Amino acid sequence: MAALDFTSPFWNWFIIACTLGGIFGMFVLNIWLAGDTGAKIDEEGNADDTGHVWDDTLKESNNPLPGWWLNMFYITLVFGLIYLTLYPGLGTFAGVLNWASACNNTVLSEDGKNVSLSCENDNSQYRTEVDAADTKYGPLFEQYQSKPIAELVNNKDAVNMGERLYLNYCTVCHGSDARGNRGYPNLRDNDWLYGGTPEKIEESILKGRKANGMMAWKDHLGGDEGVAQVANYVLSLSGREHDAAAAEAGKAKYAVCMACHGMEGKGNQMLGAPNLSDDIWLYGSDMDSIQHTIANGRAGVMPAHENFLGEAKVHLVATYIYSLSNGEKPAE
Repeated sequence: MAALDFTSPFWNWFIIACTLGGIFGMFVLNIWLAGDTGAKIDEEGNADDTGHVWDDTLKESNNPLPGWWLNMFYITLVFGLIYLTLYPGLGTFAGVLNWASACNNTVLSEDGKNVSLSCENDNSQYRTEVDAADTKYGPLFEQYQSKPIAELVNNKDAVNMGERLYLNYCTVCHGSDARGNRGYPNLRDNDWLYGGTPEKIEESILKGRKANGMMAWKDHLGGDEGVAQVANYVLSLSGREHDAAAAEAGKAKYAVCMACHGMEGKGNQMLGAPNLSDDIWLYGSDMDSIQHTIANGRAGVMPAHENFLGEAKVHLVATYIYSLSNGEKPAE
């Protein structure tokens, strides 16, 4: 079945028709409720009788909405029309004020099917606020940019500034204490997938990391039994409890793992291949987790922050992270 083409003008007009149709439909409903065909009160002040009676005495009346309530509905609907005229909300119509919370300049490819964002000449509120903040606070960050991270770790102001940036941008994945989460590395130890030097840490944040990928090995190892054998051998490398017979059988099959993890399981930071002998585990150290990793593979991604944060901020974040694994923060 062919995929829906949401760049078609049809969807633009569909959204407009549904939105405006709903608003004008509410106008009609309110007018009907307030008119002769709706609920009303007679000259004696009695409302229409619906014919519903309970216990022979309790009758249900059809009282009209109070005038102030109807007027509130009208005010809300008029406000909605004014808002949709001034601001985006009707399909691709950007509003007469051309306001945007973020970059919304869409560009169609030559075939008219693929949409991309062009943020040149972006006048959105987000960009305006970011530019204003960069003008005001940029010099505070840039004053440290030329200084080596190994030197900045002794500067309490630089480290504290890097910590605040870290708390804003990095805690979702690595935690507020930087001890990581399942699948997200602990930044306080000295176990690094791609290297723990100041330069490598900064490079990881700036450029991001896309794992070469721990491929799925289940079929190559002969199914569940082969996976279990290699998992036991991997456990033996770090001195964890394991089945010795299964580990011995897995040792021979581990040969396919040596290209990345090395003969002794020490890993390879050039490839981002973890050290399997240090008893530090990214996805869990229990047998089920290790077998899942071997059988199905893993492919972690660290997004690049160069364009988002800029080099000056990244330099300070890297300084804070480097300080975590290389001693305590400088004294206040």
